[in-house]
Amino acid sequence: MLLVIPAIEIKNGRCFQVVHGVDGSSYSDDPVAMALLWRTENAKSLHVTDLDGVQPGHLVNTEVIRKMVTAVDIPIELGGGLRSFEAVEEAFRIGAYRVVVGTSLVDRPDEARRVLQTFGASKVVLGIDGTDGVVRTQVASASNGRNAVDVAQKAREMGFRRVVYTDVGPDGTSRGVDLPVLRALGEQAGMRITCSGGISGLDDLLKVQELEPFGVDSAVIGRALCENKFSCQGLWRRCEAGNFPYTARV
Repeated sequence: MLLVIPAIEIKNGRCFQVVHGVDGSSYSDDPVAMALLWRTENAKSLHVTDLDGVQPGHLVNTEVIRKMVTAVDIPIELGGGLRSFEAVEEAFRIGAYRVVVGTSLVDRPDEARRVLQTFGASKVVLGIDGTDGVVRTQVASASNGRNAVDVAQKAREMGFRRVVYTDVGPDGTSRGVDLPVLRALGEQAGMRITCSGGISGLDDLLKVQELEPFGVDSAVIGRALCENKFSCQGLWRRCEAGNFPYTARV
């Protein structure tokens, strides 16, 4: 069974997307409140991205992320342009359980190995954005334009054991789930795979789940959860409204 990980993207201290309730109203866009909401709905982990950190290469929304870590009792996987040992160290210092680094770190093998040797391969994972299996980065990187499987193979040689893969469109937003690339990453690169984004509903999730034998064991889902695309979410909302004891309590 795939582990479903809710995504929270932070920009200017606020959630980039909001969750819609049963009556169509919106929850607070406060990231801490959002983290508590997903925990109440029994999330076992959260995937948090500091969107403001992508360009500078280090965390920007440090204080709000620290509050999120303190607020919930589940692991937070944190990414957002982390491209140096110091940036990764800061992420762990504020309480991240696992850190997602970009392909630009793979361009600097010594730095990548230093990060892995210090924090461990279970705590530091590679994030790859790709289009049709070709790496696309928002910052200068030698990996840009290379085959994603080749980059993952190189990363594995350095010591990486997991990749978070997102298929992106020309505008940089997720455009769907690239099932063949996910399978190739597992089969050819020998990595554990987290599918990030592109899942629009139950049908997509079930298709991704079919790739479990090839190393795909988790899925980060943002908008589909935010828009209640899974029938169980409606039940959760009604349980909350009626104060029925069917959801995990924080």
